Amino acid sequence: MTPYLAEPRSRQVLIRFCLRMVILVIFAGFGGAGFARSLAALLWMSIIVSALIGAVKREVPFDTVLNHWDETVAYLALCYLVSDFNTAVPV
Repeated sequence: MTPYLAEPRSRQVLIRFCLRMVILVIFAGFGGAGFARSLAALLWMSIIVSALIGAVKREVPFDTVLNHWDETVAYLALCYLVSDFNTAVPV
């Protein structure tokens, strides 16, 4: 695959990730368990969904273009970051 064909697909993945994060943050804001806990739970669900979609579509992890596996890693990193802030700050 040439880089010219790969770039629009990666751009689509970045836009999809940003839109999903906006939606997750909005839903976490309305969560009854607090923002950090709600966001962590929603990120876990996003990790599972992205991994399942990547497996069903048989996408290659660490490919030259971004795909659902890269989204899974980004959600996982954000989930650990949110979870770390959740335990670091006493409520």
